Amino acid sequence: MIPPVTPTDVLADGDTWPITIGVALPIPEPFLAELGAYRERFGDPLAHAIVAHITLVPPMAVRAEAHLAAVIAHLTEVAGRLVPFPLVLAGAGTFRPVSPVVFVPIAEGEREVRAAEAVVRRGPLDRPLQFPYHPHVTVAHDLAEEWLDQAEEAMAPYRAAFEVASLGLFVQGEDGVWRQRVEFPFGGTDA
Repeated sequence: MIPPVTPTDVLADGDTWPITIGVALPIPEPFLAELGAYRERFGDPLAHAIVAHITLVPPMAVRAEAHLAAVIAHLTEVAGRLVPFPLVLAGAGTFRPVSPVVFVPIAEGEREVRAAEAVVRRGPLDRPLQFPYHPHVTVAHDLAEEWLDQAEEAMAPYRAAFEVASLGLFVQGEDGVWRQRVEFPFGGTDA
């Protein structure tokens, strides 16, 4: 049995209210390091601040411990119902000209990712989105066009396959770096 998560498990020394959180599907190794290395190679200034992930809930402010406790309870309950699923990242995509982003799209498992996002972004994590939800892994953001072109070309043959089996609760530190503070393993089975 996994011990219950408390706000103390999420908070780090130096955290002050409000804290900024995000919820994502973590990317396992060796793909986490690979995608981070690509982002760094493309010159993305956020390469060291944001690890590769699939966003479910974009950055949001949590203003008090009671709200954080509600978020933790919600994620514990949702993760307990989710079932692990296979996911394949493949190729390259872009949001240009709307947004200067190059990403690796989800080739298999998108239905499951969208279903996870729909149940996670409820209750204490309910918030409007700036753009329609489009699951992906960012590899270049806010760079000059030539760098975005290079990133899109370099990522075209990329492929990674792994099992998604948890939710990650990330917190943005005072240094601007996003760190996964807690992982909520999926508890459902498809048997």
